Amino acid sequence: MTAPVRFPRFFVTTPSPCPYLPGRTERKVFTELKGPQADGLNDALSRIGFRRSQTVAYRPSCVDCRACVSVRVLAAEFRASTTQKRALKRNGDLIVTECRPWATAEQFELLQRYLVSRHPGGGMAAMDEVDFADMVEHTTVTSSMIEYREPDADGGPGRLVGACLTDRQADGLSMIYSFYEPDDAARAGLGNFIILEHIRRAAAEGLRYVYLGYWVDGSSRMQYKVRYRPLERLELTGWVRFSDGEQAALIAQVTASPPDEGRKLSGESKDGAPGGQQQYKVVPE
Repeated sequence: MTAPVRFPRFFVTTPSPCPYLPGRTERKVFTELKGPQADGLNDALSRIGFRRSQTVAYRPSCVDCRACVSVRVLAAEFRASTTQKRALKRNGDLIVTECRPWATAEQFELLQRYLVSRHPGGGMAAMDEVDFADMVEHTTVTSSMIEYREPDADGGPGRLVGACLTDRQADGLSMIYSFYEPDDAARAGLGNFIILEHIRRAAAEGLRYVYLGYWVDGSSRMQYKVRYRPLERLELTGWVRFSDGEQAALIAQVTASPPDEGRKLSGESKDGAPGGQQQYKVVPE
């Protein structure tokens, strides 16, 4: 006799300061990912805008804001821009290895350098080894840590310069969190390269999409995502492709705007920040 289907229970987090837009409050709806159907549930929820954080899937559910928009790249149709081609060429010698989701000291040290340089005011900067291990290893779905290493003198894997925690889904790759060597002039464009490599990997494996998470209108830190074409965004009616003109205008706007280095948001409510998973704690009835 077939067991009845158990539908997930959804919960709502307590409102907290938005980690992307100052002066705003965020709230999320979430559910647990557990049991033998965790992969299937994660796949289904990702198609309606959910993201994974350890063993939960969440989606913004803010009362008066809809700035966070899920976006995904159509991998097979992607064509690199001139800048993206340069990043591919500059970092084309890197050795890419798909590893099991197991945190290492080398990865953590790289993450610390990245956070100190790129997000010094963010809550994730206070992460310790245990926080990092929780972020990487607490998964109930098909995940991996993809490493990017320079070749050593013998041509084998050498210095770690980049890494990305990635979920493999039925229709694509979901980039959960990436980090890289931040101040190496010889490796300029590493963050760009990691995304491009995921797009190339997905296309080679016949996967349709690379999920980039949320594009946050008004947050300068999240505008880089519009550079990857063609791109789809999730609206109330479903996934909608950016028109060529619309995306070109957004890219031009990003290119013309100087990076906002002065504004550092606290990021206490971000999932990777120490204690961030507490927002998903379910209080027994």
